[in-house]
Amino acid sequence: MSQQNVQLETVLQMSGFSFQYPMREKVLNDAALDLKTGEKVALVGENGAGKTTLFHLLTGLINRQSGKLLCMGKTIESEADFVYLRQKVGLVFQDPDDQLFCPSVLEDVMFGPLNQGFGMDEAKRKAVRVLEQLKLGHLSENMASQLSGGEKRMVTLASVLVMEPQVLLLDEPTNALDVKAKARLLAVLQALPQSMLVISHDAEFLSALTDRKLSLHNGKLQDDV
Repeated sequence: MSQQNVQLETVLQMSGFSFQYPMREKVLNDAALDLKTGEKVALVGENGAGKTTLFHLLTGLINRQSGKLLCMGKTIESEADFVYLRQKVGLVFQDPDDQLFCPSVLEDVMFGPLNQGFGMDEAKRKAVRVLEQLKLGHLSENMASQLSGGEKRMVTLASVLVMEPQVLLLDEPTNALDVKAKARLLAVLQALPQSMLVISHDAEFLSALTDRKLSLHNGKLQDDV
């Protein structure tokens, strides 16, 4: 196998990750993770175990205190490196209201491409395409405050997918969703080719979506079999 193929096989890799909030035990203690192309992996653990913190560390929203991070084989250290990583790795927050802040759904989905440097016309074209793909086109002119919980969740997913990431980090994606909305979200995620790390307390949802399970316990990530 060539070196290039080895690099393509692993899309996100961390090793020796440690992080501790002041006056608390370590959230991560020499933790390691290896996410392969197309893998859909559940991330489970007790409340407060550090699952959301791990997502924020992986995307540079907070700074790790030790450890090595690679994205598509590229070492991620500086803020410029994280700019590259965020083009490859999309984070869907636990609370959609943390992610939706523009006057309309269309503008929320356009925000990412505009931030990436696309012109207004191209950003709109990309946003319209992904909204139609997720059957959300009829909501384009709505404000987030006018949406149901399920609609908000789908729009936040659209705002990430429009940037064409290769990895999705999904933080409690089924929170506050009814059965119908959950089934729709599951069908969409099952059809996507991206590698995924999924935090959820919904065992049925995880069983239907993911290939394997990682448990975060006492600062370590372990295969949960």
